[in-house]
Amino acid sequence: MRWSGQATATVDDSALPGLARLSNLVASVQTPEFAGVTFHEILAKSALNRVPGGDSVLPFGWTINPYRGCSHACVYCFARPTHEYLDLDGGDDFDRQIVVKVNVAEVLARELARPSWHRDPVTLGTNTDPYQRAEGRYRLMPGIISALAESGTPFSILTKGTLLRRDLPLLVEAAQHVPVDIALSIAVHDDELQQSLEPGTPTTAARLATVQAVTEAGLDCTVFMMPVLPHLTDSTEHLRRAFEAVRASGATRLLYSALHLKPGVKEWFLAWLEREHPELEASYRGLYGQGAYAPTGYRKWLAARVRPLLAEYGLETGRADPATGSMHSRALDDVAAARDVLGLGPSAVLAAGGGTAVTGPAGPSLIAAERPAGARASHPRLF
Repeated sequence: MRWSGQATATVDDSALPGLARLSNLVASVQTPEFAGVTFHEILAKSALNRVPGGDSVLPFGWTINPYRGCSHACVYCFARPTHEYLDLDGGDDFDRQIVVKVNVAEVLARELARPSWHRDPVTLGTNTDPYQRAEGRYRLMPGIISALAESGTPFSILTKGTLLRRDLPLLVEAAQHVPVDIALSIAVHDDELQQSLEPGTPTTAARLATVQAVTEAGLDCTVFMMPVLPHLTDSTEHLRRAFEAVRASGATRLLYSALHLKPGVKEWFLAWLEREHPELEASYRGLYGQGAYAPTGYRKWLAARVRPLLAEYGLETGRADPATGSMHSRALDDVAAARDVLGLGPSAVLAAGGGTAVTGPAGPSLIAAERPAGARASHPRLF
């Protein structure tokens, strides 16, 4: 990727008050290749974010976010409210004001070397996509992968980014030493709708090709068909087309869940819906007017439509959690079992994500819960 014409700008305190207060802000960078996008380079104070143990429904205990915000610009992204901690909005700012933790790999290596680190599973891809387009410039992931593997820490990656292919040799090497789970998020199998909902992402075909590249490299790959959108991607025709494409890609399994719209996301999504599909606005307000999750009746209807397809296409594998419906990672379940046998106590087992059927609100929001170790809940310390 060429970054000719790159400009380094001074942060405008009035425009970006939250960022201007950060003592670790190094520079703000703009480039013609990313028209309208500004990258705010910071020196991270921490890399590992702890998910509080009290939220037992979450299947992982630690996360890493190399970036804040995401140029994928997915209209339905549940992480949009994280930008509000920086006095930025969860709409255009989330898509265009991207925080880059330029030293995240070095900080991570130091944290993993601490005697107190117990090599608990770590996941990437919760509040930002680690393989969004900026990764082509900053190359943060190779250092992160190496640090995790060298420390003996199991990890999982969820992405929409085809740039993951660049790091396949490194991931294959890491998998020789630690459990590695890889998942591609592929929710929409209609090209026009996909570009409208996810305007900054690679095409569905490109992501399916990435799944194939992962499996041909000898690694398992899960596909997240999340979210399923009522009236837009839940028809029998669309679902069957999705399952056929996913199976052809060589994916190991498929996980799905219905759309959920939390405050800060709901407003942004409904504004898109009013512009692009006004005929569905009343239906969505009926479905999501009283809460973030689709009604139980809709989720049961969707499960009845999807579960037979999971069985038919051989894409339902793993161990189901009877409490949540989630399908756990086989590799990382083995890690959890080994830790218990060794007397290391309960471990947060990392799932490749979500559930085969999300049954409803599952404890505190990951957005609110996720924070660096030691940070107080009332003041999420993001960097």
